[in-house]
Amino acid sequence: MSGSFMGDGFGAGRGGAGEGWPSGMWDAMEQLRGQFDRKAGPRMARGDVRAAVLALLAEKPMHGYQIIHEIEERSSGAWKPSPGSVYPTLQLLADEGLINAEESNGRKTYSLTDEGRGVADATADQPAPWEAQNARGTGRATALPKAGIDLAQAAAQVGRSGNPEQVKQAVAILDEARRKLYAILAQD
Repeated sequence: MSGSFMGDGFGAGRGGAGEGWPSGMWDAMEQLRGQFDRKAGPRMARGDVRAAVLALLAEKPMHGYQIIHEIEERSSGAWKPSPGSVYPTLQLLADEGLINAEESNGRKTYSLTDEGRGVADATADQPAPWEAQNARGTGRATALPKAGIDLAQAAAQVGRSGNPEQVKQAVAILDEARRKLYAILAQD
């Protein structure tokens, strides 16, 4: 697997794919990982990044990394904008005269101009993009895939380095978890 975000805890293991795993278990874990991999990262609209940057800078001056970290923290990890979306947005806001950048110790710190403060104040009564995202359920939709990825990593680690009894115990736990997940849906 190229560029694996799963790290050393997910792989074919000793001697090849699925050694020590019951028939089909390895394929099921690969399928699960693939599904969550495709769904785990929400993509926010460019306007959401802009609104988030303005909302944060209305609170205090920040540098780009701080903005990324604050958005991730305030969205409980559901949204972490990339530098490739934040820094161009900062440049655009500076070009529009809404923010200023001051360089200190090799790092640019951004703050709102008077015009930028007016734009930020005009939307202060609206939910911040990270709050609106959670209200739409996007936070929920990313929490479940993340939990699934974490589970797949743990299962893969047991499959890779566990003894046959540990693998058997892991399979029983995963079977029980699957039944409990379906039981949640059956409660409706």
